[in-house]
Amino acid sequence: MVKVTDDILYVGVNDHKVDLFEGQYDVPNGMAYNSYVIMDDKIAVMDTVDIKFTHEWLDNLRDALGGRKPDYLVVQHMEPDHSANIVSFLNAYPTAQVVANAKTFGMMSNFFDGLDIESKKLVVENGGTLPLGKHTLNFVFAPMVHWPEVMVTYDSCDKVLFSADGFGKFGALDVDEDWACEARRYYFGIVGKYGAQVQALLKKAAALDIQTICPLHGPILKENLGYYLGLYNTWSSYQPESEGIMIAYTSVYGNTKKAVNMLADKLKEKGCPKVVVCDLAREDMAEAVEDAFRYGKLVLATTTYNADIFPFMRTFIDALTERNYQNRTIGLIENGSWAPLAAKTMKKMFENCKNIEWLDTTVSIMSSVKSENKEQIEAMANELCQDYIARSDSAPKNDPAAMFKIGYGLYVVTCNDGSKDNGLIVNTVSQVANSPDKIAVTINKENYSHHVIKQTGKMNVNCLSTDAPFKVFEDFGFVSGRNTDKFADYQCDHSANGLAVMPRYINAFISLEVEQYVDLGTHGMFICSITEARTINDKETMTYSYYHANVKPKPQTEGIKGFVCKICGYIYEGDTLPDDFICPLCKHGAADFEPIK
Repeated sequence: MVKVTDDILYVGVNDHKVDLFEGQYDVPNGMAYNSYVIMDDKIAVMDTVDIKFTHEWLDNLRDALGGRKPDYLVVQHMEPDHSANIVSFLNAYPTAQVVANAKTFGMMSNFFDGLDIESKKLVVENGGTLPLGKHTLNFVFAPMVHWPEVMVTYDSCDKVLFSADGFGKFGALDVDEDWACEARRYYFGIVGKYGAQVQALLKKAAALDIQTICPLHGPILKENLGYYLGLYNTWSSYQPESEGIMIAYTSVYGNTKKAVNMLADKLKEKGCPKVVVCDLAREDMAEAVEDAFRYGKLVLATTTYNADIFPFMRTFIDALTERNYQNRTIGLIENGSWAPLAAKTMKKMFENCKNIEWLDTTVSIMSSVKSENKEQIEAMANELCQDYIARSDSAPKNDPAAMFKIGYGLYVVTCNDGSKDNGLIVNTVSQVANSPDKIAVTINKENYSHHVIKQTGKMNVNCLSTDAPFKVFEDFGFVSGRNTDKFADYQCDHSANGLAVMPRYINAFISLEVEQYVDLGTHGMFICSITEARTINDKETMTYSYYHANVKPKPQTEGIKGFVCKICGYIYEGDTLPDDFICPLCKHGAADFEPIK
């Protein structure tokens, strides 16, 4: 028996006999089916387990109860690996009530023919509560994460979130393995299609003081919750997690494979930090999908086959598009002996995907790799590695084209206080002179970075590009660097002045040395000379208007009475907004809220 807290016990089971989870996902290290008991004046059991473990689970439950009888069974999710033992539970504890929402009870009759549960039903609403004594359960509906009836439960006493399938992973709990790898494969395989719904749930969770996450699969999470929440935010917003390039291919006689290997070697030579090569015919498809979502750039290489593409490639692309693949750069390599059609076919399969940037170069092979194909591979590698080449020591360090990236846009200005990198969002960067070039950066005095830059006399201006997600603005605009490590989720390079350069989402950076300071009352203007300037890529600069039109989330206010934060979109429900209210997301005050109309 495992104690989650003094009052919450783990009564789940490990399954080492399952070979394919949900009939399709290879699970060499088994699966965990988690269930929990909250011991209080009233006792609540959180979910059941798979039907193969009825007696083991009931034994675990009996031992945890210590002779007492449970009052409630809370059903958060009706998928059979969690709900299969509802009837067995009621047979063992006939006085208990079943707690669920209306959709869950509707599904229950589908799974259990003839189940008479009317006298035992306790139907809960979204936002409803269930007091157990000192513990109170708060129910939050999470439709389509990943079934329509799903809800999660927050215990406000021990600050525990029972997260249903959220934050789960493949693997039994008695096996020691990396969390992120199998959690990522689990997420994109099972939940990946429903990123918008996960984002909505994360916003609700942000308002809760969560100290422990208890999922229905995988380990209980207590330490470094920001890491897990950050990964879920990245995955559900369809943003790249790691720097690198994935090449997914199929090859019949080895010629396409030869081109792939040549490209992989070129990418490594040009500074790509990670190159992942996947033979789709031989490697686990779920792992291939996981890697495609992990990295920001993807190369697809296959043969024309029956006037279409090779079957494993079609399966792979279908798996990506079904899960709303987006915000990526894709390059194509095709092969054909008389009429190569693979590139055209593959590109068409992505026509409904959002924010796909296609490489200018396509490698088109006629049967075998020839000299013109080698030139195409070189050109493709240069396109894919433009960012990495620009950051290398051999790249030009005084590129005047970097000045053209400055507009009325949005920037991450980085500095260092002597112990850690810091950064903030600014929209007041301008070139004020040339020959030599001078840059002015204006920063609010209340920002910690203003203090640091005034002390150190140096900064980097990272010019944000239009692919920057809202998370960048949350990380660098909504919290203070005085008490937060803003770069905790970023693996950054550093320029010659020792300051951080954003690893992605920028098209240029400029290193500055302060020459003059102008006091503007609430703000300070730093007039600077340039010590380094690099153009990273040719993406469009993020303007203030583009951010508001395309990046800042539109708050879902329909049918809600209350106030909405103009900065981040957080919704406060109620007739009156307290004068001293502070937004739990961006930390702005009541003055930055407006009534929902």
